[in-house]
Amino acid sequence: MHSHGTCPPPPREADNRTAPDSRTSPDSRMTPGDFDASFTADMPRLRRRLLALTGNPHDADDLLQETYLRLSRRARSQSLTRQQHPYAYTCAVALNLLRDSWQHPSRRERTTDQLPEAGWDGGLASYEASATALALLGMLSEKEAAAVILVDLEGLTHDTAGERLGAHRGTVQRNRLRGLAKMRAALHH
Repeated sequence: MHSHGTCPPPPREADNRTAPDSRTSPDSRMTPGDFDASFTADMPRLRRRLLALTGNPHDADDLLQETYLRLSRRARSQSLTRQQHPYAYTCAVALNLLRDSWQHPSRRERTTDQLPEAGWDGGLASYEASATALALLGMLSEKEAAAVILVDLEGLTHDTAGERLGAHRGTVQRNRLRGLAKMRAALHH
């Protein structure tokens, strides 16, 4: 039985997909079409192997894709030689990539409690939020809108907002609560 960290030995029978390894002959180079056919034939088996090694289908698929990209670049540049045992070679490349990811943890994804950055939408979400907020504030009385703007948008305390508006903190608080209640009711309809 083979360990999970190594590829199985090459099969003893001849592989019909490859020519004998001759590094000097132009025929020893794989064309991109030959490589695609060989990789496609080996892909299900390689994915099962990578899934067993990583324990995660997403990591296995990422590694499978990286292996394909690494080898296909070489095939396109005509620097990939035909292999006598293509699965073993492809598996070795995939294992090297996996070991490389273990040796360089900075290349791996990290879990975090931070939310990802907001996606770029050209400012549409920000515009929609502003337009909605303005429409909701437009439904309020001047005193209610002023209280919501000063306390909720500008972050002032009820006392400071009262000083700016020339009103008691309790009045600012009541106007703010009425305004927020109207805004919530409008959003739920």
